[in-house]
Amino acid sequence: MADDETKADAETADAGLPPASGTERAKWTIFAVVSLLSLIADQATKIWARAALPVEGHGTGAGGVCVIPDDIMVRRCGGVAKNVIEGFWDWRLSMNPGSAFGLFGGQSFARVMLSIVGVAAVGGMIWMLKKSRTDQRVLHWALAFVAGGAVGNLIDRIYYGVVTDFVLWHYKTHEWPVFNVADIVLVVGVGLMFIDIQKEGKREKLLKKARKDQAKAKAKAAGLVKDM
Repeated sequence: MADDETKADAETADAGLPPASGTERAKWTIFAVVSLLSLIADQATKIWARAALPVEGHGTGAGGVCVIPDDIMVRRCGGVAKNVIEGFWDWRLSMNPGSAFGLFGGQSFARVMLSIVGVAAVGGMIWMLKKSRTDQRVLHWALAFVAGGAVGNLIDRIYYGVVTDFVLWHYKTHEWPVFNVADIVLVVGVGLMFIDIQKEGKREKLLKKARKDQAKAKAKAAGLVKDM
């Protein structure tokens, strides 16, 4: 790894780019801290939503009280919208058997398949972090957000069989799928990945140009030596 980074620093110097900065320990620290904080924020808000948000219906609890999340899962009860910003933003408790923003819900194999995808995603983030350079801080944050969000929803899916959602955005009669903090950090993480891809594309163009210029310089130098 050290030899690879030394080679990368030499290439970036030739291309007029700053050398890689940071350490291997720093990128793992960022990953651990950001993913853990994302996970804590997700799980804490879901616990609050299940305990505090209103529901209605005839549940299986004493006197018809709704048992959360069981009665929402079987649709004996449903979440009641609690206004945050009039006309735009409500809290509304929902149990999602699918993936982020309600995608792939209602399929019998969703729990197992999406759990496998969640585990694979976390493994993929760790592998990508290991392969990343120490100066790719945007990517380190991106991987941490994606891992934290994936684990947040994975915990729900394994423990309850569904994911707790509670953020509802709407405009007039249109409602977007209900979502949660894990979905938010997943979107932020994917967005940061696209930014990193753009940065790496620019970096690669500069490196290719530097290699091409070096090759021309060497060919020119070889021609001069031959003439002499």
